[in-house]
Amino acid sequence: MLNAVFLLIVGGIVLVLGAEILVRNASKLAATFGISSLVIGLTVVAFGTSAPELAVSTRAALLGNPTIALGNVVGSNVFNILFILGISALITPLTVSVQLIRWDVPLMVASSVLVYLMALNGVIGREEGLVLLVLLVAYNGFVIRRARNESLPGDSIVVPDEVPNSTRARLLMLALILVGLALLVAGSTWFIEGAIFIALAWGVSEVVVGLTLVAGGTSLPEVATSIVASLRGERDMAVGNIVGSNIFNLLAVLSVGAMVSPIGMPIPASSLLFDLPVMVVAAVACLPIFFTGALVSRWEGGVFLAYYVAFIVYLLLDATQSPYLLNYRTTLFVFVVPLTALTLFVIAYREWKSRRSSTPPANHPA
Repeated sequence: MLNAVFLLIVGGIVLVLGAEILVRNASKLAATFGISSLVIGLTVVAFGTSAPELAVSTRAALLGNPTIALGNVVGSNVFNILFILGISALITPLTVSVQLIRWDVPLMVASSVLVYLMALNGVIGREEGLVLLVLLVAYNGFVIRRARNESLPGDSIVVPDEVPNSTRARLLMLALILVGLALLVAGSTWFIEGAIFIALAWGVSEVVVGLTLVAGGTSLPEVATSIVASLRGERDMAVGNIVGSNIFNLLAVLSVGAMVSPIGMPIPASSLLFDLPVMVVAAVACLPIFFTGALVSRWEGGVFLAYYVAFIVYLLLDATQSPYLLNYRTTLFVFVVPLTALTLFVIAYREWKSRRSSTPPANHPA
């Protein structure tokens, strides 16, 4: 058991280190080629911080544990929205850009719903994985095209003075990117081996381990990036990192896991009935919260965080077959969830009504 814990901790550290090296040098390399800050934020940074999820899920699928890969994706997306956004908003209210509200958040919601629909037959096969991968390529093309067509505030092409622009410097950045990838592979191998051993030793299902331990561990780069961005006042980056990472998890991590696994991505009944719906609901909840004032306030961050705690408590009660599970489930689904949904609806309706009343009526000719 101690060896498994050691592998888990060391693997997690190596994962985060590899992701940091990869993201930092990929961002610098992109900047030297004059790629805009918007594209870097929504692709290089967001996708780079999701590299641990990709490495762990791919490794798990290759080792014949695709349910860990599924739990990792679902758990990471729930963790990103409820925990990371919650913590970041508690530190300081988060500004949400109009472009994220108009395009990227709806795309995140649509991707979540699509994955759930694909999972209804009990497995996400290789063909469906290929469809998700094609959608990822289309999304990247859309982001690049949008960046070229729209003149956005803060979207200027900037090459920082401290970033060298020579061929030798670019080759060094490329070499460091490869080092980061190698660390990701090594770290993911140790991390997943430790997680599987602990799951077997405790008698906990691989899905629960993926939803909690693995998801939290592989989301550490997102935690660090979003919290640091909040502390530095770069609030839009904190939100964009989460939205972009969630899209990448659904369209890239899940698709690769389904394609490399000989049996595709089996969907346990528990995931279909609870875990995947929670992921979809968490994504949908972003719409009214982001829409109202284009801001995630502290109290909304607190609500997100409280729901993540409730989610983890439910998983632990279910995994241990606790006698309190039935009462907890009843309270959660009969009272808490409907009241929250009603609150979000009222907030969104008031915001819509306020915007409508503030819009001056058009002058019609007599």
